[in-house]
Amino acid sequence: MKIKISERYDVNIYFTIKGEELNMLDEESRNYAINNLKFDSSTNKIYSNLGPGSQNIILIGLGEAEKVDGNILRLAAFKAAGELNKNNIKEASVHATKIEGICSRKTVKSIIEGLLQSEYKFDRYLSEKKSNSLERIGLIPLEGKDEAAQKAISEVETLVEGINLTRDLVNTPAIDMYPEVLARFATDNLEKYGVKVEVLGREDIEKLGMKAFLAVAEGSEKEPKFIIMKYLPEGDDKPAISLVGKGLTYDSGGYALKPADGMLTMKMDMAGSASVIGSIYAVAKNKINKNVVGIVAACENMISGGAYKNGDIISSMKGSSIEVINTDAEGRLTLADALYYAATKINSECIIDIATLTGACLVGLGEYTTGAITNDEKVFKDIAKSADRSGEYVWLLPSFPEMRELLKGDFADLKNSTGRFGGTITAGMFLEHFVEDTPWVHLDIAGPAYNARGWGYLNKGATGIPVKTLYNFVVNASK
Repeated sequence: MKIKISERYDVNIYFTIKGEELNMLDEESRNYAINNLKFDSSTNKIYSNLGPGSQNIILIGLGEAEKVDGNILRLAAFKAAGELNKNNIKEASVHATKIEGICSRKTVKSIIEGLLQSEYKFDRYLSEKKSNSLERIGLIPLEGKDEAAQKAISEVETLVEGINLTRDLVNTPAIDMYPEVLARFATDNLEKYGVKVEVLGREDIEKLGMKAFLAVAEGSEKEPKFIIMKYLPEGDDKPAISLVGKGLTYDSGGYALKPADGMLTMKMDMAGSASVIGSIYAVAKNKINKNVVGIVAACENMISGGAYKNGDIISSMKGSSIEVINTDAEGRLTLADALYYAATKINSECIIDIATLTGACLVGLGEYTTGAITNDEKVFKDIAKSADRSGEYVWLLPSFPEMRELLKGDFADLKNSTGRFGGTITAGMFLEHFVEDTPWVHLDIAGPAYNARGWGYLNKGATGIPVKTLYNFVVNASK
């Protein structure tokens, strides 16, 4: 879909607020919309007047003005694109609208994102591919806002590219997405925008002493890869935001084997690493002036004669010993070494880790919400503001000292699982042990990273969450 400022086409899309006059319609159409169709601009209500002899207008209701936010605008634009595609329309003009309490730039960004989100498909493995009819959009901005609107379009187009890269990575099955492929993808897609990508193989990982990471990788024939992505526009001497993503390209559960249904979607267990790659892509291509480093410990958790086992005691890059209570609590082991690397080998001003870490988070917070644990209230507040700006949901969980006691091992310094109760919290607190007091936020995206049904403007499968949150966090930090 190509989007151009002030390009005018025969079909026009208007967003309407509840209670406002429908002056864009002629009298006959207005009376029909109100009296016959009961169109009242309620949220997501649609009125179409298309075809020969019509006004060629589509109205999308936004509801009450004081309740309109970015997500309502995104969904309205998404539905507008759907209505255009349903009617096989190739080009249309979309009119931005003034909304009290929302700046014109945010309005345009939300509308553009909603339109672009309508294009995403993962059809790589389908013999017959279906394409949308919609090809061109002319955005009609508010008077005097052309330049700001053009900047917003360019920024959002790149951000959605990053989101879609993430979704493609997560949706790709494990037979075609394993550590080497993930590393090559990062190199091919990031280096052209000024990101230095370094990929370490098993020998170098061993030299770093990443024994926890390697223990998880032992059961697979696929070589683990440690991926370091450096975008440093401020210079090597300035600190960076470190984004650490869980990179389990497939998780069978190891000897704590998952049931068949539980394994079905485990291609998505690398969604944290994919969101790091997608976020850095958007940051680098949009030339955001902020140092960012992405770190991914990529491997598979499989079963073989050499795989680690329940009851094993393993070491870590930090030197802390870990009692393996459950081989299906593997993500925190790979992240332990990755986080310690970020804390000790990178000049990290803060660390954000992103992981599909616990089923407990999905049980506790549902499919739409990211759970968070932190050792720094200010950094979390900045993450929360960025999530709110992005239309993504994050919820801070408590981390009391008593729960930290549960992590103490019987025969080792730590244990990697504390049982059923508070599993999301204790998993996050396990990770805290390896950040060396660096300001840190853990984001558990087990719920929103991948969905079985689709919701809002996100279709079935990978969602790209939390790329927007991470991107906006970096943008805000650059100011």
